[in-house]
Amino acid sequence: MGAPSAVIFDVGNVLYDWEPRRLYERLIEDDRALDAFMAEVVTKAWHFQHDAGRPFAETSAELSARYPQHADLIGLWGPRFNDTLPGMLPGMEAIVGDLDARGVSLFGITNFSGEFWPPFRAREAAIFDRFRDIVVSGDERLVKPDPAIYALALARFGLKGPDAVFVDDSRPNVEAARAAGIHAVLFTGGAAFREELVRLHLLD
Repeated sequence: MGAPSAVIFDVGNVLYDWEPRRLYERLIEDDRALDAFMAEVVTKAWHFQHDAGRPFAETSAELSARYPQHADLIGLWGPRFNDTLPGMLPGMEAIVGDLDARGVSLFGITNFSGEFWPPFRAREAAIFDRFRDIVVSGDERLVKPDPAIYALALARFGLKGPDAVFVDDSRPNVEAARAAGIHAVLFTGGAAFREELVRLHLLD
């Protein structure tokens, strides 16, 4: 495998902390009620439909029909989705800045709703303006770890697998990237990822 010259980032739980509970813990005071709401109503499996391209209007209507007592809370998921991504994970802003300063090409492949992405991208323009391109699953109707999303991303980015380092917090996503010939890293924290980038001579 050749020396990589680009880094492809996942977004949620790699660059940014993603925790849906952050939105609803402000709105549901009772911890047991909050636990039940997160586990039974606005589940990650339900949200995955948005990453796959389903409109929030459809998914929220279906969920509200099942849980009419929670319709108001369900309805906040879309317009307040940014609240589920409160900030960057430790060390990651510096890594992005250092890579960019060294002229390393930055890209992204993220499982993210095509509706929710533009407001988040606008909020975090200082980071994402450094990226050359980002493949958003909801726009493409392809989700990791489908091999097709990696093939599409490499073609769009003008890269071959060995040209890139891909980092993701999901082992299946990492394994799928490796199968596409990409040097893929399972994210365990900013410090460990920086060490890997140093080992690959992408950072000093």
